[in-house]
Amino acid sequence: MVIQTSRFGPVMFEADDILNFPEGLLGFSDLRQFVLVDDPTDEIFIWLQSCETPEIAFPVLEPELFSHTYKVNLTKTDTENLRLQASEKTKYLCIITIPDDPTQMSANMKAPIIINLDKKICRQCVLQDNSLAIREPIFTKLQQRVVQNPTMTIKDQLQESDVIVKIKKDQTPDKSI
Repeated sequence: MVIQTSRFGPVMFEADDILNFPEGLLGFSDLRQFVLVDDPTDEIFIWLQSCETPEIAFPVLEPELFSHTYKVNLTKTDTENLRLQASEKTKYLCIITIPDDPTQMSANMKAPIIINLDKKICRQCVLQDNSLAIREPIFTKLQQRVVQNPTMTIKDQLQESDVIVKIKKDQTPDKSI
């Protein structure tokens, strides 16, 4: 399968790479299918690329990169909608907002994307924890990670996952292991 994106050009992927959002994303309820894209020219972000609207892609990061104490407590409804069993693995991602001044970039910690890795069912869950911010400043925290690990890019510090499609120069897909 191929998506002709405005950001990355053609992105090749397999049908089993598709992440399904039965309810869509907040503000984008009509978009239900996405793939996670790793652009080798971007050292920081993974991109949540829409399969239905190629012009739409969201930068995302794992919250653990900028918050060591981040906890997700899903409601019963969240767990049911994700069809999540106790033994199934999940991945959490936060949508990143990058304004004109990148030092003001922020992460939506209040409404992370939860991925049921076994079933490829996803949901953007609004967490009940009122201490979580919708616009958590992250630039300084990411900068500190770079200083602490100068030989590793931010993306190299992400947990490995087979749901991420890597773009190669020849556009042949290769999944992370």
